Parts: sequence; structure tokens; C-alpha cells
Amino acid sequence: MKKIIVALVCMVGLTAMAQREKGHGRDGMKDLTAEQIATLHTKKMTLALDLTSTQQKQVNAINLEEAKMRKAKFEKRKAQKEEGERKKPTSEEKYAMQNEKLDKMIARKAEMKKILSAEQYEKWQKMQEHRGKRNSREKKGERKSKK
Repeated sequence: MKKIIVALVCMVGLTAMAQREKGHGRDGMKDLTAEQIATLHTKKMTLALDLTSTQQKQVNAINLEEAKMRKAKFEKRKAQKEEGERKKPTSEEKYAMQNEKLDKMIARKAEMKKILSAEQYEKWQKMQEHRGKRNSREKKGERKSKK
């Protein structure tokens, strides 16, 4: 009887370990500095949009500012989680957060329009739309269908 119980406990433990979900590709980004994240993001954009060196510098400045804000928010949430004071936001707080997020998106879009050529800007917009659709699917738990 003891052997059966021990075997069951071992199987449940192994099954639980095998079922453990691995995080998405951004887990490695937590360890990077804001400067490193901005540089990587700028290089990806350079490859996708064929940016000039002047454009690279301007885009890198925007990406650096954004990465610093994200890092600060991440650290704030992490501190709140450790202190146990994490609570659900009220409807007013949700509205304020969404409003702030949309204002930042509008400002970024305007800055990118100034920096990029018309062709690059079109391509960047398509990249942003694709990125938004991908993120919403991930949040809903849907998986990409591989063809």
C-alpha cells in the first residue's frame, strides 16, 4: 500500500512539473536595462524599416524613454506585489490609466510620423497593428495557428 501511495505521489509531482507552463519570449527582457531594451528595439526597427543613422538616433531616444517608463512601472508593481498591497483598480483608476495609455500612444505616433518617411511610417503602422492583434490574442489565451 505504501509503495502505491509513494508511486502516485511521485507521478503527480512529475506530471505537475511537466505541465508547468513556460513564459513567453519576453521573460529574458526583465534582466536587461532600459538602455539595452531600447537598443534592441531600435535595431529591430532598423532592420524592418531600413532606418538611416539619424532616424536610428531619434527612434532610440523614443525607445529609451519608453523602456525607462516600462521599467519604472514594472518595479512599482513588483514592490506592491511583495508588500501585498496590490488591489484591483476602481473604474475611475482604470479610466485614468487607459486615458494616459492612449495619450502616450497618440504622442508616439505623432513623433514617429515626424521621423519616418511616408513609406516607413506605413510599414510601421502595419507592424503596430499586427503587434496589437498578437498581444490581444495572447491575453485571451489563444494560440497562433501554425500553418
